[in-house]
Amino acid sequence: MTITTATKPAARRAAVGTRARQAQDSRDRILKAAIKVFAQRGYDGGRIERISSLAKTYDRMIYYYFGSKEKLFVEVLETIYLQLNEAEQKLEHELDAADPVRALSQLIDFIWQYYLDHPEFVAILTSENMSQGKHAKKSVRLREISSYALSVLDGILTRGKAAGLFRPDVGARDVYLVIASLGYFYNSNHHTLSAFLGEAMMSAPALAHWRDMIQQTVLRTVAVPGSEPAVAPPAAPRKTARARRAAAA
Repeated sequence: MTITTATKPAARRAAVGTRARQAQDSRDRILKAAIKVFAQRGYDGGRIERISSLAKTYDRMIYYYFGSKEKLFVEVLETIYLQLNEAEQKLEHELDAADPVRALSQLIDFIWQYYLDHPEFVAILTSENMSQGKHAKKSVRLREISSYALSVLDGILTRGKAAGLFRPDVGARDVYLVIASLGYFYNSNHHTLSAFLGEAMMSAPALAHWRDMIQQTVLRTVAVPGSEPAVAPPAAPRKTARARRAAAA
């Protein structure tokens, strides 16, 4: 009897833990499905029934976990930015602490490659900008999330200024906008740019050329007048997510 009584609380805790894991798994599946659907269809075209079908769950479970389609989309926005932050946290340990020019070059490459490897990130942000950011404005976490990205860049710039390599008046916010705009615009508009310019904008040579253009633009922007840091070659050439999908088709 003593053994049976003692095992009951442990069994209850195990059951609660199992239910919590199952709930988190369901929530994660819904978020993953929502990211895919909203990337393909935008907010207005991203139907709840399509998300629940892809997540292999029920419509009511989406409302149970997230409350509404709008709240789900806000969490999708937060999630894709958090995923970017998590990737950047891993990169931070690999940045060249002794050479701020190389560290900045590494960060530029990371952001550019992230856009290439995560077209869903670009697609969802494009959709949200078409909605004038009305869902992003309802997030209480985006400012906190963005502060990390700026802090990494600010650290690099601070080291470069101390070494006399970067202009003292250059700010992390402005440099981040330059890097993001050059990478984001290219990726979000490559279909129309290819037709308008008559070029294969996503070909390997075109991507390598634009990567070098971003590097040159940013490094010249931050460099002390009279000095032009050399653009380092990419760390390792690799296929983008789009190229990998095309090769597998």
